[in-house]
Amino acid sequence: MADTNLLYQQALELLEQLIASPSFSKEEDKTADIIEHFLQAHQVSTHRKLNNVWAYNKYYDAGKPTILLNSHHDTVKPNTGYTCNPFEATKEEGRLYGLGSNDAGGCLVSLIQVFLYFYNRSDLKYNFCLAATAEEEISGVNGLELIIPDLGMLDFAIVGEPTLMQLAVAERGLMVLDCTTYGKAGHAAREEGENAIYKALADIEWFRTFRFPKESDMFGPLKMSVTIINAGSQHNVVPATCTFTVDVRVTDAYRNEEVLEIVRQHVSCEVKPRSVRLKPSSIDKNHPIVQAGLALGRTSYGSPTTSDQALLDIPSLKIGPGDSARSHMADEFIYMDEIKEGIALYIQMLGSIN
Repeated sequence: MADTNLLYQQALELLEQLIASPSFSKEEDKTADIIEHFLQAHQVSTHRKLNNVWAYNKYYDAGKPTILLNSHHDTVKPNTGYTCNPFEATKEEGRLYGLGSNDAGGCLVSLIQVFLYFYNRSDLKYNFCLAATAEEEISGVNGLELIIPDLGMLDFAIVGEPTLMQLAVAERGLMVLDCTTYGKAGHAAREEGENAIYKALADIEWFRTFRFPKESDMFGPLKMSVTIINAGSQHNVVPATCTFTVDVRVTDAYRNEEVLEIVRQHVSCEVKPRSVRLKPSSIDKNHPIVQAGLALGRTSYGSPTTSDQALLDIPSLKIGPGDSARSHMADEFIYMDEIKEGIALYIQMLGSIN
């Protein structure tokens, strides 16, 4: 294990500052300032666009591949179940309480310290690009997605999210489909018109029963669920339109665009995706960074939750201190030892490939 005591203490101090500064999605300017000033105080040259801050290792070499170290500094709003001040970092029985401590402050400050650990090395095989980004909690367009064109060529990414430092080697993508069937209005008593609800039923049954030919080794079959339906205005009028919404959890066996095309080939309704931005992601289990984690006793799994991985077109590994089950809970906390362990494991994994 690398000697991480100083890095750990600096990580805790930084996390306490971040907790004390509210940083709801789209309102992260204060925490962006804190991160920017912290890096600059360590003689790191920083870049910023809106509330996103990024930096490169001191001896960056364009001829070498680059690893992206990414995590977010926005938070959800505290729920009504809080019994402590969500914006006060409180230590108790080995826990650090505060909004964003677990999701994903612990991951972010750990990755920042790991970046500083490697920052002055001139003999690295990989460059490092550290990106502390905004709007992750709302999948916003002014977060990581905004700055990807500015980051340059990236080889692969480590995305800091609470995984108990286990290896999330795949993540489901998400598409939400708004579907509309069209009929013809008429008087129900005279059997006039063409009932849009009846037309929709056939398509809904297809969504319920269709099985995509390719299945993910990690997640199994792709999942589609009809979750909302609306039609009709009064009891005696045959509805001319019926709208319904489909939640599609896309696996790494397909691209979102492929799924959309298959859906449109099989249904008669009009299908409009709200977005195809949130892509499924994965990294080969034989990738050096995954093998490095496995060699340290980590286990691999497929993550059901969506993160900024969904915005990346490069191999990415989601891993970080903290527990996803604590995210968004009242009285959110992270065990301080999780941060210490996280820093050490990040350093060991990245050091083994450098």
